[in-house]
Amino acid sequence: MVVLLAAGAGCSVRRAAVNQIGNALAAGGATFARDDDPELVRAAVPFSLKLMESLLAESPRHKGLLFAASSGFTQYAYAFVQQDADELELRDVQAAAALRARAQRLYLRARDYGLRGLEVSAPGFTAELRAHPEQAARRMRRAQVPLLYWTGLAWAAAVSVSKDNPEVIADLPIAEALIDRALELDESFEHGAIHTFLIAYEMSRQGATGTPAARARHHFERAVQLSQGQHTGPFVALAEAVAIPQQDRAQFDDLIGRALAIDPNARPDWRLVNLILQRRARWLRERADDLILPPLPPDDRP
Repeated sequence: MVVLLAAGAGCSVRRAAVNQIGNALAAGGATFARDDDPELVRAAVPFSLKLMESLLAESPRHKGLLFAASSGFTQYAYAFVQQDADELELRDVQAAAALRARAQRLYLRARDYGLRGLEVSAPGFTAELRAHPEQAARRMRRAQVPLLYWTGLAWAAAVSVSKDNPEVIADLPIAEALIDRALELDESFEHGAIHTFLIAYEMSRQGATGTPAARARHHFERAVQLSQGQHTGPFVALAEAVAIPQQDRAQFDDLIGRALAIDPNARPDWRLVNLILQRRARWLRERADDLILPPLPPDDRP
């Protein structure tokens, strides 16, 4: 009996220690967000993510760690895998495809951690979500907005790099339900992050009222307002989602110029993301002549 009690006490102490480390790790995202060296972060983040996974093996219902894993894997996949794939594609199509396949796996891992976090708050949520997405999403409350956002974002991102995977693509309405519920509960979350995501998403949303471009511009305007024009995301998103498809070079140049004019040091908490998105803005600007064709001479117009 004494041995069993000692073993039980040891497990409790171990679990408490794991939870304390987990709390500290889950709250440590600001350190990366403020960094001014994206390549240093690229090298450091995988260790941090694997440490989170190790701690989750010991404390599988730790909400903070589940949130940090979901958001962390999503951000790493976009910034350091998917963006690399986009930049590589013109030089090596096969290598770019391999990177996108890796990005898909990372996004789905992020999605699964997010679902686990939501499941802690609402047992049975995942099964209900797959059967009745909108009904299940309505069970969520404002406290779950961060996990709703990152889970929906990861799921939608996985769809975006899964052109040849119909099973993943079929899940898009589920991701949409999560994001829409997050917007309904807290449209100002993270200074307009949900609106920024929806700039691109509205261009492919099915069954919505109004034109896709008008809906995208509405989200753009709200995102800029909520971020006080200091976040690069809305400008890059509108340039890619609307200006390029509409072949509007003047609008494209204006949006990319505004993105690059933002001082990353003006908002230290957004320094890293602004640096990463400014890298994408420069890459888009370098390809502008290929992305947006010049207008045809009058005699050549149909």
